[in-house]
Amino acid sequence: MVLLPHKDRLAGIKLPMRIMTHDEFYHFCQDNPDFKFERDADGTIITMALTGGTTGRRNTDLTVDLGLWNRSARAGIVFDSSTGFALPNGADRSPDVAFVSINRWNTLTAEEQTKLPPLCPDFIVELMSETDNLREAVAKMQEYMENGCQLAWLINPKNEEVRLYRPDGSVRVVQGFDNTLTGEDVLPGFSFDLRLLR
Repeated sequence: MVLLPHKDRLAGIKLPMRIMTHDEFYHFCQDNPDFKFERDADGTIITMALTGGTTGRRNTDLTVDLGLWNRSARAGIVFDSSTGFALPNGADRSPDVAFVSINRWNTLTAEEQTKLPPLCPDFIVELMSETDNLREAVAKMQEYMENGCQLAWLINPKNEEVRLYRPDGSVRVVQGFDNTLTGEDVLPGFSFDLRLLR
């Protein structure tokens, strides 16, 4: 099943008649560079909307802070929202910010690192925009955790709420952007001041 909203705008895209492999999906994305896609575990392809300026600014603050921490810690690899990951359940996702430990990254071949890395990141951030649906965002976070993520932040600037997901199934809710989040034992020493997202 393929879901492509606004089909009149996507007339030039050729869609396969069967579910693609991760490798085929990677090439499909490369063949359509004007669009950003994700894919559900059942093979449904979803077009991702462009973000507005405020969301882009917030996303950059998150990515920069994690990148600066990692430059000193040298703990792994930091990825932006353009990077797709081939999750173990068959889905292909591109979180807004992602981190993979250096040990896990080094187990991948050069080709796996170049295409959609076949793993779930250790840490991800999803930053909700004005048009995002909370139910769908929560389902995506649960999918990350079920596929091996060790820590995930779902940030909703509209109501200044952050949901922190952990592998044991617990979810902690932080209200208000007058707080600082930490990377806990997944990203030791990393912290992020939520006031930057205002």
